[in-house]
Amino acid sequence: MFGDSSRGIGRLTDRPDHALVGVLRVPTEQISPWISLARRLGLALLLLAIATVVVYIGRSGYHDNAREEMSMLDAAYYATVSLSTTGYGDITPVTPEARLVNILVVTPLRIFFLIVLVGTTLSVLTERSRQAFKIQRWRHTVRNHTVVVGYGTKGRTAIDAMLGDGVKPADIVVVDTDAQVLETAANAGLVTVHGSATRSDVLRLAGVQQAAAVVVAANRDDTAVLVTLTAREINSKARISAAVREAENTHLLRQSGADSVVVSSETAGRLLGISTTTPTVVEMIEDLLTPEAGFAISERDVEPEEIGGSPRHLRDIVMGVVRAGELIRVGDPEVDALETGDKLLYLRRVH
Repeated sequence: MFGDSSRGIGRLTDRPDHALVGVLRVPTEQISPWISLARRLGLALLLLAIATVVVYIGRSGYHDNAREEMSMLDAAYYATVSLSTTGYGDITPVTPEARLVNILVVTPLRIFFLIVLVGTTLSVLTERSRQAFKIQRWRHTVRNHTVVVGYGTKGRTAIDAMLGDGVKPADIVVVDTDAQVLETAANAGLVTVHGSATRSDVLRLAGVQQAAAVVVAANRDDTAVLVTLTAREINSKARISAAVREAENTHLLRQSGADSVVVSSETAGRLLGISTTTPTVVEMIEDLLTPEAGFAISERDVEPEEIGGSPRHLRDIVMGVVRAGELIRVGDPEVDALETGDKLLYLRRVH
C-alpha cells in the first residue's frame, strides 16, 4: 500500500507550488454545473451591458448606414456583434426588429457556442491555477493539524471519530498512494497528499513538521514502524498514534516514537470474545467509541474549586486522572487529592 512509487521524481518539498498540483490537493467548494453556467452567462450579459452603455455615451463618434443617429438599440447591436467577434458581412440587419432578433436570439446562441467550445479548456486552466494558489496559501498557513497516514478502514474510522469530536475537515491531511481513495477523501473536504508516507519529503509536504498529531493507519506493521520513525524524526513534539496488527510489534512502534499504540487484531479479538458471554458490554464499548450519540470519554482540566478534592466526589463520572502526562486510575490513592495541572478523563453525554 505504501510502496515507494514516487522514487526518482526528486524531492517534493523542492518543487514549485504549481508542480505539486495532482500530488497535494486542497479541497475546493463543490459548485453545481448549472450554477457555474448561470454565473458565466451573467458575466457575459454584464459585459454586454457595459459595452452598450459605453457605445451609447460615445454614439456621436459612430456612423450607421441605416440612420443618422444611433439609438440605444443600435448601440446594443454594435456591442453584441463586437463582443461576439461576429464582425460585419455583406448582410447586416437594418430594421429595429431584425436587430432585436439578433440580440435576443442569435447572440445567445453564439454565447452558448463559445461556452461549449472554450469553456472546458478555460475551466481546466483556471482550476489548475486556483489549485496552485490554494496549495501555496495552505503550505504557508498550515499549523497544528493532524496527518492521517492511510485512508483504509482504520484511517477512515479514525477520521470519522475526529470529525465527530469537532475537528474541522480542513485540519486533517490524508496521505496515501491510492489515487482513488484520495479522491474520496478530497470529496469529504480533506486535504490529500499522493505519495508514500515512508518518505520524509512526502511527510514534509503533508506538513508533519508543523502537525500537532500523526495517525499511522498503514496496512502493514513494518510500514507503520517506518512511517512512525520518519514522522518522529521530522517532528519530535507531535503526538503519534499508530495501529498494528500484532501485539509483538508494539514495542517496535514505541521505540520508533509512537505515543499510543492500538493493537487492532487483539482489540477486535477481545471484543469478539466478550460478545459471546456479555454482549451488552460490547454494546456499551461501541457506544463510547461512537461520538455522534450516547456516551463518550472526554478530557478536561481540573477546575480551581476541584483542587484538593477527590475525583470520586465530582459531578462528572471520572474514569482516570492524567498527571504529568501519565494516566492514573481513579481508585489509586495518588489521586485522592487533585492537583493543579491535572486533567480528568470523564464520561459525558453526547446529544
